[in-house]
Amino acid sequence: MEYIGKVIIKDIVDFFGFEQVTGNAESLNRWVVVPDVNRPGLELAGFFKHTEPRRIIIIGDKEQAFIAQLPEDVQRSRFEQITDVFTPMIVLSRDRECPPILKQVAINANFPIFRSNSPTYRLMVEIITFLDERLAPSDSLHGVLLDVYGKGVLITGESGSGKSEIALELIKRGHVLIADDRVDVARIHNSIIGHSPELLAGMLEIRGIGIIDVGKMFGASALMSKDNIDMVIHLEQFDPHAEYARVGNEDDLFTTILDVNIPTIVIPVKEGRSMGVLVESAVINFRLRENGFNSAKEFEKRVYEQIAKQNSSRGEN
Repeated sequence: MEYIGKVIIKDIVDFFGFEQVTGNAESLNRWVVVPDVNRPGLELAGFFKHTEPRRIIIIGDKEQAFIAQLPEDVQRSRFEQITDVFTPMIVLSRDRECPPILKQVAINANFPIFRSNSPTYRLMVEIITFLDERLAPSDSLHGVLLDVYGKGVLITGESGSGKSEIALELIKRGHVLIADDRVDVARIHNSIIGHSPELLAGMLEIRGIGIIDVGKMFGASALMSKDNIDMVIHLEQFDPHAEYARVGNEDDLFTTILDVNIPTIVIPVKEGRSMGVLVESAVINFRLRENGFNSAKEFEKRVYEQIAKQNSSRGEN
């Protein structure tokens, strides 16, 4: 797998406040390109096959205990391999002292080693979470992202389809704007996170009016910096000859964003339709389906019950 983006050691150290044990300022310029960590049990035992050398190494109590029973010449050989030019850094958990041979090898190679007071499991989770966010695959989409009833809703459609006007209506109804016109997205784990470019943050473009400052007009509560994209509502011009969902038991639609399928609803735009209310209704129905209630299946059930009732009545006659 290829990872998009890079982080240098200095970014990580500044964020977590690790104590530096070895390495000078230049050593902090090493790149981290893989959002994962390695506890080098097999490597310390001499098995390096299938090792991903670009991962940050974390040495916890188990590794410390294993290192302590290794002969010094073996330690030196193993440490020279795990402190090569590909390994970004080593972090010692629980403020443990650096093994002396490892420290010597690292000083000779100007290799960065740090200490953290965090337990090993927490250190692993925190570093992976940080790297996942900073190295996440990213893209930019055309649309409007809002938080509606606690769900991140990406509204898409052709230019001029009324996306920003619908957003304004929803904001007036108490919902929250994340981004208008351009939505920057990143994949973190299996979720898609959307946010606004810094230049456009808090702004909404309304044709005929111009750019409006949502925070100034509606208050800080009308804005969020980022949100998950839970569903996509795609607007398209109403076509009397097209087939649109009527019952709701049609095949589910999805929009693929960074290889993640996002549930999608297509809403035809037509004069006289209250689009804000339609978007709210679509989100409420989406939440009901998440909680196990399917309006379409409930309607089908009523239809079958009505047919059975009519057939029973005919049989009695």
